[in-house]
Amino acid sequence: MAIIHIASECFSIAKVGGLADVVGALPKYQNQNNQEAMVIMPFYNVPFTQNNQFTTVFDGEVPLYGKNYTFEILSLLDDIGFPIYFVAIPELLFTEYVYSQDDTLRFLAFQIAVLKWMITWENQPDIIHVHDHHTGLIPFMMTQSYQFESLKMIPTVFTIHNAQYQGWFSHDKVGLLPKFDFSKVGLLDWNGVINPMAAAIKCAWAVTTVSPSYMKELQIIANGLENLLAHEKNKCVGILNGIDVEVWNPETDAFLKKNYKKTNLVTGKKANKNWLCEQYNLDKDKPLIVFIGRFVHDKGCDLFGMLFSEFLLELNISVLILGSGDVAIQNELEGLNTVFSGKYKYVSGYNEALSHIMYAGADFLLMPSRVEPCGLNQMYALRYGTIPIVNKVGGLKDTVVDFKEHNGFGIVMNECTILEMKKAIVNASDIYANPILFKTTKNQIMKIDHSWLASAKEYQQLYKKLKM
Repeated sequence: MAIIHIASECFSIAKVGGLADVVGALPKYQNQNNQEAMVIMPFYNVPFTQNNQFTTVFDGEVPLYGKNYTFEILSLLDDIGFPIYFVAIPELLFTEYVYSQDDTLRFLAFQIAVLKWMITWENQPDIIHVHDHHTGLIPFMMTQSYQFESLKMIPTVFTIHNAQYQGWFSHDKVGLLPKFDFSKVGLLDWNGVINPMAAAIKCAWAVTTVSPSYMKELQIIANGLENLLAHEKNKCVGILNGIDVEVWNPETDAFLKKNYKKTNLVTGKKANKNWLCEQYNLDKDKPLIVFIGRFVHDKGCDLFGMLFSEFLLELNISVLILGSGDVAIQNELEGLNTVFSGKYKYVSGYNEALSHIMYAGADFLLMPSRVEPCGLNQMYALRYGTIPIVNKVGGLKDTVVDFKEHNGFGIVMNECTILEMKKAIVNASDIYANPILFKTTKNQIMKIDHSWLASAKEYQQLYKKLKM
């Protein structure tokens, strides 16, 4: 079965969030499962594209606003586990960033270019799998645009990675889309604007989210799409994301200061923790609690300033935070570096190498998200023997079982509040103070399998149903 994944991100080429990790792993595991999966994404001006070689396989033009934007389809010459192609539109996509203020034009041009290339193929794919709103107009254009009529019978799958961002734009830009029967313009509309995510939910043959619990939650709260998802629930399914266990493997991870497996878990984690504590002036004998991620409201990190200002005076813990985003949050967390030197450290930015060492060296991962469609960080933590502290939402609810429950192994909060986080950190300190429980739990969580193999099989079953 030939599957085409179309997305705005793909690890290790361009990554902003979990979308990149999924698109960079799922096709690889699908190919290992005797399918033929490939990826199409924009050609950005990033280190990966600067340091690799490509060949042109197609070229054309996209007319927008009375201007013809030339594009090329580039093929990567090296093997990364699956074939990958890039849409190069120098004026719009060759940027050092993935997302910006002009994304309507940028990603509309990207989607049109992809389809203009695909209608020239001699052999069409079995499934077209599009990801998030940046590719959400593809199912509409395949079924409604006259130019792409030859693609209308190819089944499409639309995966919602985060329903908070939907790609809205006004109806005065509807003329940018390739011509279609205007009586069908309602397929584009939701609440008076063109909504690419809503259009994809309406037009795709199947809709998936990245965890079963998140699919249920979206029918209750989905940033305005609740009724639509409830209406389309018969074609919706939640499939839990996996992680790439080849990339995320403490036994072989080249970023780590010391590699380890279950048999030398204690010494391996200790070596990485010691390095972190020496590097950032933290006490290696205290429980090390880390946070890794973007500073947005959904992640709950807007509460960290008040939480740690109060709590670091009360408990003997070490805290290490890696991330960036909301400037106000960054400034607040930066200010605590001086106040709590020796107990707390905030490191600004995105650092792939450091994040791996933090998963390996930390005792606990704090993940108090208000919204978490799937979450991969908690799965990485489990893989590296680090106990997750999570809020009971979305994929966190599907992957972490509280200590109080049978065979529990994590700390689960009931809501994202300072009080709940304080209680969770106290529980973490108590677990750390119990050496037998602490070691047993770390051994237990390293045995949990969250690889992509199971998820890839679920997608395969879905694809087969669509082809019947």
